[in-house]
Amino acid sequence: MDQGELSTEQVLRSDIPWETYMTTKLITGTGLQLLRRYDKKPQKQKAQLLDDDGPAYIGVFVSILRDIFKEEAVEYVLALMDEMLTVNPERARLFHDKSLADRDLYEPFLRLLWKDNWFIQEKSCKILSTIVSARPKTQDNTIANGASISKKEFTTNDDVLKGLVEWLCTQLKKPTHPSRGIPAAINCLATLLKEPVVRSSFVHADGVKLLVPLISPASTQQSIQLLYETCLCVWLLSYYEPAVEYLATSRTLPRLIEVVKGSTKEKVVRVVVLILRNLLHKGTFGAQMVDLGLPQLVQNLKAQAWSDEDLLEALNQLEGGLKDNIKRLSSFDKYKQEVLLGHLDWSPMHKDPLFWRDNVTCFEENDFKILRVLITILDASTDLRTLAVACFDLSQFIQYHPAGRIIVTDLKAKERVMKLMNHENAEVTKNALLCIQRLFLGAKYASFLQA
Repeated sequence: MDQGELSTEQVLRSDIPWETYMTTKLITGTGLQLLRRYDKKPQKQKAQLLDDDGPAYIGVFVSILRDIFKEEAVEYVLALMDEMLTVNPERARLFHDKSLADRDLYEPFLRLLWKDNWFIQEKSCKILSTIVSARPKTQDNTIANGASISKKEFTTNDDVLKGLVEWLCTQLKKPTHPSRGIPAAINCLATLLKEPVVRSSFVHADGVKLLVPLISPASTQQSIQLLYETCLCVWLLSYYEPAVEYLATSRTLPRLIEVVKGSTKEKVVRVVVLILRNLLHKGTFGAQMVDLGLPQLVQNLKAQAWSDEDLLEALNQLEGGLKDNIKRLSSFDKYKQEVLLGHLDWSPMHKDPLFWRDNVTCFEENDFKILRVLITILDASTDLRTLAVACFDLSQFIQYHPAGRIIVTDLKAKERVMKLMNHENAEVTKNALLCIQRLFLGAKYASFLQA
């Protein structure tokens, strides 16, 4: 049978001639004794043996992976370990027992990831992901199973995690198995991306872009699970700034919104809403969400009968955040409209500290387009109120933007404002003077100058 189609159950039906391996000294007499005691026994008996002497069995299994290269034996031992961890994932802790501290337990798995045999690749990845995730957190800067860091030949935790990321990215680009390669890789990533070193390695390997095409509405059970686990990966990455920067430049957001629109699966909707909540206040995501119609979609989602309290809470938080965003966007949009029309008046926002604090970074959009138009108004407008307000707004920008003085100076505004200091209108002169004072004094002292 093609190794790509093998299952753990099928492999465990095989009979492996362990005695032959002992004769050739590839396993010890003690190893053979442990294998005979464990192999082909009922689950209850295996569980008892692992309870009594678990680390010894782990030691034998890993020794076989290290010393025996015959594929049927390697497949069989991987199937035994896969079965053990499936029945009880807590058994992963056995790999970190102190009695195994002088053994490099991870090296065989890292090597087997690249074996030309899908069953061996998939099981090695699954087992490796499970056991590295189960390590005691005190081991973060030590070798994989806790031995002294001075033993340089040992595989470190970072080596293991980076090795896994390399293999997982390879699977996402060019899967070994046509239908199971990508789901297996995503399944492991959904566990491993909880690790900070995996997040940074994955972003460094340009892995984020490999996830984006997988974010699309799904219908079959398999594709729904793949979509859910992909979104889980994106959610974990949404806590990592370099990954967020990539997500902002890709089509991730429209794809996530399409998924929410087309999904009835509660767990998929929940994880996407959690991603959106995380991204809402980062960069321009909030504005994009409004443009993509998310506020109305959130209303529609809230009207549905969800049983998950976390989802309902996340929807409420998302709704509140979007409302704040719309409020901020609306006030700045209104301001932009005023400036672009070239007619300014003393509406409340010009003197509102909250408006300037919340929106001063919006002036940076499109290479400071609105600020440039504001400066042009100083030359072009003949309306006295408009000139006075334009001078005042420039002074506000200087006060509230961390680099306000430098930006206004670079845009050659100083000369234009200075001309207006000799204007015949007192209101224009007063605000031109305020602007020049703030320009020379800087933000540190500018707050003492009030209009």
